[in-house]
Amino acid sequence: MAINLLIVDDSGVMRAMVLKTMRMAGLELADVYEAANGQEGLDLLENHWIDLAIVDINMPVMNGEEMIDRMKENPETNEIPVVVISTEGSKARIESLQHKGATFIHKPFSPETIRDTVKHLLRMEESDDKTDS
Repeated sequence: MAINLLIVDDSGVMRAMVLKTMRMAGLELADVYEAANGQEGLDLLENHWIDLAIVDINMPVMNGEEMIDRMKENPETNEIPVVVISTEGSKARIESLQHKGATFIHKPFSPETIRDTVKHLLRMEESDDKTDS
Protein backbone atom coordinates (compact mmCIF):
# COMPACT_ATOMS: atom_id res chain seq x y z
CA MET A 1 0.00 0.00 0.00
CA ALA A 2 1.50 3.31 -1.08
CA ILE A 3 1.09 6.05 1.51
CA ASN A 4 -0.06 9.61 0.80
CA LEU A 5 2.03 11.51 3.32
CA LEU A 6 1.88 14.99 4.85
CA ILE A 7 5.01 16.23 6.64
CA VAL A 8 4.51 19.38 8.72
CA ASP A 9 7.65 20.97 10.17
CA ASP A 10 8.99 24.52 10.03
CA SER A 11 12.46 23.17 9.15
CA GLY A 12 12.91 22.21 5.51
CA VAL A 13 15.94 20.14 6.54
CA MET A 14 13.82 18.18 9.03
CA ARG A 15 11.08 17.60 6.43
CA ALA A 16 13.71 16.24 4.04
CA MET A 17 15.18 14.05 6.80
CA VAL A 18 11.77 12.58 7.67
CA LEU A 19 11.09 11.84 4.00
CA LYS A 20 14.52 10.25 3.49
CA THR A 21 14.10 8.17 6.64
CA MET A 22 10.70 6.90 5.51
CA ARG A 23 12.20 5.86 2.17
CA MET A 24 15.17 4.21 3.94
CA ALA A 25 12.66 2.32 6.08
CA GLY A 26 11.27 0.73 2.92
CA LEU A 27 7.86 2.38 3.13
CA GLU A 28 6.14 2.80 -0.23
CA LEU A 29 5.19 6.43 -0.65
CA ALA A 30 2.70 7.82 -3.16
CA ASP A 31 2.07 11.58 -2.96
CA VAL A 32 4.14 13.52 -0.42
CA TYR A 33 3.06 16.97 0.71
CA GLU A 34 5.05 19.35 2.89
CA ALA A 35 3.98 22.26 5.07
CA ALA A 36 5.99 24.70 7.20
CA ASN A 37 3.31 25.16 9.88
CA GLY A 38 0.00 23.78 11.09
CA GLN A 39 -2.13 26.18 9.06
CA GLU A 40 -0.39 25.18 5.82
CA GLY A 41 -0.89 21.56 6.86
CA LEU A 42 -4.62 22.07 7.37
CA ASP A 43 -4.86 23.80 3.98
CA LEU A 44 -3.22 20.79 2.31
CA LEU A 45 -5.58 18.42 4.15
CA GLU A 46 -8.56 20.26 2.66
CA ASN A 47 -7.35 19.65 -0.88
CA HIS A 48 -5.58 16.27 -0.84
CA TRP A 49 -6.19 12.70 0.30
CA ILE A 50 -3.73 12.05 3.14
CA ASP A 51 -3.16 8.63 4.76
CA LEU A 52 -0.72 9.81 7.43
CA ALA A 53 0.43 13.13 8.89
CA ILE A 54 3.83 13.57 10.51
CA VAL A 55 3.81 16.74 12.56
CA ASP A 56 6.28 18.77 14.62
CA ILE A 57 5.09 20.52 17.79
CA ASN A 58 6.85 23.89 17.84
CA MET A 59 6.15 25.90 14.69
CA PRO A 60 5.20 29.49 13.89
CA VAL A 61 1.68 30.54 12.81
CA MET A 62 0.02 27.36 14.17
CA ASN A 63 1.79 24.75 16.28
CA GLY A 64 1.38 21.01 15.86
CA GLU A 65 -0.86 20.53 18.87
CA GLU A 66 -3.35 23.14 17.61
CA MET A 67 -3.25 21.53 14.17
CA ILE A 68 -4.10 18.16 15.70
CA ASP A 69 -6.97 19.74 17.66
CA ARG A 70 -8.36 21.25 14.44
CA MET A 71 -7.97 17.92 12.60
CA LYS A 72 -9.90 16.10 15.35
CA GLU A 73 -12.73 18.67 15.18
CA ASN A 74 -13.20 18.08 11.44
CA PRO A 75 -15.13 14.93 10.44
CA GLU A 76 -13.13 14.76 7.19
CA THR A 77 -9.73 14.66 8.93
CA ASN A 78 -10.38 13.27 12.41
CA GLU A 79 -9.52 9.67 11.43
CA ILE A 80 -6.14 10.49 9.83
CA PRO A 81 -3.33 8.96 11.92
CA VAL A 82 -0.88 11.54 13.28
CA VAL A 83 2.71 10.94 14.31
CA VAL A 84 4.38 13.74 16.26
CA ILE A 85 8.17 13.84 15.90
CA SER A 86 9.83 16.27 18.28
CA THR A 87 12.71 16.87 20.65
CA GLU A 88 10.22 18.24 23.16
CA GLY A 89 9.05 15.33 25.18
CA SER A 90 7.79 16.26 28.61
CA LYS A 91 5.62 13.55 30.09
CA ALA A 92 2.63 15.94 30.29
CA ARG A 93 2.99 16.97 26.62
CA ILE A 94 3.32 13.36 25.43
CA GLU A 95 0.27 12.30 27.47
CA SER A 96 -1.72 15.24 26.09
CA LEU A 97 -0.80 14.29 22.51
CA GLN A 98 -1.63 10.63 23.10
CA HIS A 99 -4.98 11.66 24.57
CA LYS A 100 -5.64 13.46 21.27
CA GLY A 101 -4.87 10.22 19.43
CA ALA A 102 -1.36 11.10 18.22
CA THR A 103 1.65 8.81 18.41
CA PHE A 104 4.89 10.37 19.70
CA ILE A 105 8.41 9.70 18.41
CA HIS A 106 11.45 11.42 19.94
CA LYS A 107 14.10 13.05 17.78
CA PRO A 108 16.54 11.60 16.85
CA PHE A 109 14.80 8.55 15.44
CA SER A 110 15.75 5.53 13.37
CA PRO A 111 14.26 4.24 10.11
CA GLU A 112 13.11 1.16 12.05
CA THR A 113 11.18 3.29 14.56
CA ILE A 114 9.42 5.16 11.75
CA ARG A 115 8.71 1.92 9.83
CA ASP A 116 7.31 0.07 12.83
CA THR A 117 5.19 3.02 13.95
CA VAL A 118 3.73 3.65 10.48
CA LYS A 119 3.01 -0.02 9.84
CA HIS A 120 1.26 -0.30 13.19
CA LEU A 121 -0.83 2.85 12.65
CA LEU A 122 -1.84 1.93 9.10
CA ARG A 123 -2.33 -1.74 10.01
CA MET A 124 0.17 -2.86 7.39
CA GLU A 125 1.50 -6.38 7.76
CA GLU A 126 4.72 -7.97 6.66
CA SER A 127 4.12 -11.02 4.46
CA ASP A 128 6.06 -13.21 6.92
CA ASP A 129 4.01 -11.92 9.87
CA LYS A 130 0.73 -13.28 8.55
CA THR A 131 -0.66 -16.35 10.21
CA ASP A 132 -2.88 -18.99 8.68
CA SER A 133 -6.46 -19.08 9.84
